[in-house]
Amino acid sequence: MGSPTITTIYVAPGGSDSNNGQSASAPLATLNAAWQQVPSGALTGTGYRILLAPGTYPRASVPHFMEGVHGTRDFPVIIAVDAPGTVTLQGDLNILDVQYLYLLNLNITPVPAGDAFHCEQCDHLLIRGSTINGGDNREGQEALKINQSQYVYLEDSTITGAWDNAIDYVAVQYGHVVGNRIGNAGDWCQYAKGGSAYLRIEGNTYSNCGTGGFTAGQGTGFQFMSSPWLHYEAYGISFVNNVVHDVEGAAIGANGAYNALFAYNTFYRIGTRDHLFEAVVGLRSCDGQPGDAGRERCQQYLTAGGWGTTVVDDGTNAVLIPNRNVWVLNNIFYNPAGVQSQWNHFRVLGTISNPASTNVPADARGDTNLVIRGNWIWDGPSGHALLDDGAGGCPATNATCNATQLVAQNSINQAEPQLVNAAGGGYHLVGRGNVAGYAPVAIPDFSWGDLPTPPLAPAGDSRNSVANTIEGQARAGSNRIGAY
Repeated sequence: MGSPTITTIYVAPGGSDSNNGQSASAPLATLNAAWQQVPSGALTGTGYRILLAPGTYPRASVPHFMEGVHGTRDFPVIIAVDAPGTVTLQGDLNILDVQYLYLLNLNITPVPAGDAFHCEQCDHLLIRGSTINGGDNREGQEALKINQSQYVYLEDSTITGAWDNAIDYVAVQYGHVVGNRIGNAGDWCQYAKGGSAYLRIEGNTYSNCGTGGFTAGQGTGFQFMSSPWLHYEAYGISFVNNVVHDVEGAAIGANGAYNALFAYNTFYRIGTRDHLFEAVVGLRSCDGQPGDAGRERCQQYLTAGGWGTTVVDDGTNAVLIPNRNVWVLNNIFYNPAGVQSQWNHFRVLGTISNPASTNVPADARGDTNLVIRGNWIWDGPSGHALLDDGAGGCPATNATCNATQLVAQNSINQAEPQLVNAAGGGYHLVGRGNVAGYAPVAIPDFSWGDLPTPPLAPAGDSRNSVANTIEGQARAGSNRIGAY
């Protein structure tokens, strides 16, 4: 955040919007009035801090739309509370085209329950120490949704409550998701899709979701993507030092991902209606009907070399987006007695087929340079299926991923991992237990030399170092896999 120049606007439930809000003794009463004091357009000379006094701010006092404010690093807009848990906003926030917005220590819990936070075309958004709640009964479609934005940072927050996804990223490039608690969603806890790129997702706990924990990619309407990220669903995703527990589908997945690392995570009670990990396709459609606003971008992006279509989506004709360079390393997949994946440990797609007009290469696969090594897996009986044979992935001819290699380079149902108290949330390794002596494999850096073109997306960070555990302890010399 640096040391910005700011003007403070004071707000308190007992204030009055007839005050000027320039002092704590003369606060405004509503966030609406405070936001109206922030000039639209580019901020010069000063940024603004809206300081909320403890209390509850009813829906009518919260601006439903916030748009067109362009802060800078020196002149940001900050909406803050001195201490977490002391302020509740009962209205949802819808934000469009806002730059350098920092939300600190807020509780955004709409009444009635529903979608809590949406940001589109945002640049340099920070959410720290906050709660974003779409409803304890999953009333919201998404608790937090970010579209076509860059430099988004989610830190030390609780994001929960959605019948679809707790966090939905579409075309979000640059940023991180660090130290959050994410879950209570009917579909995924989180995905990053639509050309999302260069995200480090670390130190989070994902829990109580349906379709899965986290996936790099998924499926997107072509017109909602941003150039030049027009090929893969996700680029340069580092998912490290996380815990995923109690999800019905796969703990993690790659659905149309390029350069995706899943390393040093702990997964517990996962895949009960599916599998532990999946490397499957992303789906790319052109949504709506000819003549709909924005749909012309499908043709523009296709002409530019992007992977997609202009055909009207009928639910069966989506373009299939492959994976390349997906690495699953040094993780613990642990299903205790009475819990197991339904079908197999891994679902991996092999050959995929698309019309030539989609620009997707004819030799595209779901398992190109897929590497699964150094993982400790305890899931179901000893004869539980390794792969979904019908999916065609990881055949004997695949040098980086095949059944023989998977068995040789992972511990699969050889011994139940010894954790301190996994059933009670204690995922530390027993000090001299069996997993503590299982050596992790080295994690290579990313290469960006096989990015598709045109258009050419910029190369991301090549470094894949995971220097510390989820608790910040140095990994050097510890010889430990998993998040702890």
